[in-house]
Amino acid sequence: MRSQTHFSRTLLRQPIGVLAILVGLAACGGGSGGATPPTAGDSGSAVGGTTPSSPPLPTVDIRSVAANGVALPLPEGWQYGAFMQIFVRSYQDSDGDGIGDLKGLISRLGYLKDLGVRGLWLMPVNPSQDRDHGYAVTDYRNVESQYGSLADLDALVSVAAANGMGVILDYVINHSAADHPAFINARAARDNAFRNWYLWQDNAPANWSVFGQNPWRQDPTGWYYAPFWSQMPDWNLRLPAVESFHHDNLRFWLNRGVAGFRFDAVGLLIENGPNAFNNQPESRAFLQQVQGVLQAYPRRYMVCEAPDDPQNYAVACGSAFAFDLNGRILGAVRGNTADMAAVSRYFNTAAPGTATFLANHDLFAGDRVWNQLSGDNAAMKLAAATYLLMPGTPFIYYGEEIGMAAASGISGDGRLRTPMSWTPGGPGAGFTTGVPYRSLSSNASTNNVQAQQAQADSLLGFYKAMLNLRNTRLSISRGSYDRPFVQGSVMGYTRTLGQERTLVLINYGTQAARLTLTDLPSAAVLTTLWPQGTATTSASSGQAEIDVPARSLRVVDVK
Repeated sequence: MRSQTHFSRTLLRQPIGVLAILVGLAACGGGSGGATPPTAGDSGSAVGGTTPSSPPLPTVDIRSVAANGVALPLPEGWQYGAFMQIFVRSYQDSDGDGIGDLKGLISRLGYLKDLGVRGLWLMPVNPSQDRDHGYAVTDYRNVESQYGSLADLDALVSVAAANGMGVILDYVINHSAADHPAFINARAARDNAFRNWYLWQDNAPANWSVFGQNPWRQDPTGWYYAPFWSQMPDWNLRLPAVESFHHDNLRFWLNRGVAGFRFDAVGLLIENGPNAFNNQPESRAFLQQVQGVLQAYPRRYMVCEAPDDPQNYAVACGSAFAFDLNGRILGAVRGNTADMAAVSRYFNTAAPGTATFLANHDLFAGDRVWNQLSGDNAAMKLAAATYLLMPGTPFIYYGEEIGMAAASGISGDGRLRTPMSWTPGGPGAGFTTGVPYRSLSSNASTNNVQAQQAQADSLLGFYKAMLNLRNTRLSISRGSYDRPFVQGSVMGYTRTLGQERTLVLINYGTQAARLTLTDLPSAAVLTTLWPQGTATTSASSGQAEIDVPARSLRVVDVK
């Protein structure tokens, strides 16, 4: 949409900081129907109605949903494996209409399992007003028809779980679409039962500026708050009925076996005035209540998007994306010593629920990794090793594992959300047998799954190796982070769980390095896990020397 593209362009001209992050958030945006009780009010049982001489208003599905508390058929601790962030519209088309769908995704679960993925984050799959990025939700209890049906989502969840993968859904809790039945009711009249489900003022509020513009939008019956887009009005999350509505929606999906949620734009949930609309204490308290909903279900997981306050929201949500780390990792890969030091010490203080990543679907978080690192294969491998072997829960953006580039000739976030590159041939690169709804990645002919599966030293093979280490060594997926150091251009640390210790050494420099390791057990045996075939080293008097070639990784078992 024009407004969102405009905000993305604006961000690129902003200095790094809170304002830039907030402007960038504007670009990201961030049940089936049925009978409802015939009463109205703030209790959560209101329905649509009519006013004299007006057409019937749509019914709002606010039926309560009880928790079933069913455990998932997933191993304990599954959420510490790597997730793949997937834009269903761009992943795999099953019917030739040029649009990705759930059946297409199901057909690719074997690829994801073989890669070593343990979780899938699906960008919004609900029906939406925009029918593209999905953050303007019109129905929280159904599936976008272009993607399939509720039965298709149920099948995805079931087959994924059978292959050891949990599915989490992107849940848009800050705002709805203007076409959502509740907002259609709310804007119909000031005395409508759903009026207070959104934020309204009779007169234009003064002195407000969010994302560089007035967030209050004029309507015939008043002014409503919609900072992202005029078609995305914010929920009134202070109202108990609205909070209950969202809790019931979450239980609707959890009862179907969904493994959890990613929550969008959580810093903007609750406002306290024109100078206090971001990261308010009430927003974190609201999310702690959401955590309580998920805690009624075993082995569920939630993660939040809070770019300018990830650590506090990691506590409030249980997990939050480390927007203060991804740029540092890419800086370290480029040889910046200050970034190496920052990456090394990050997990000395980071919250246990940190979710790591290199890039995602939003330009404000950075371009495609291939673009940021100018297609440097060695650099992309170093970046992958850095975050996939560290603590937290890593999130891979689909196509990152093959070095997929952004599209050329597309502005805004759309350039990051191109169809997946499966094969080098045909107009659809294996994504569709028809015409893709959007231009392909600019390097689809060279950087695709088929080509990389045939290459012995491919980026895809490296991602698979790193995920195998994470999945087979509990010290890497769930262990402590001990004795981090930076020596020259080499960053090192130890991951420890019980008697298992894993030493990770990453040389970001262009020269080979020889390190003298100390504080080892007096007769320690150092067995190299990566790269395979490297000789075993023994310690003498608690010391050992180890070589790390230029721009390379060494992972060592210490016993």
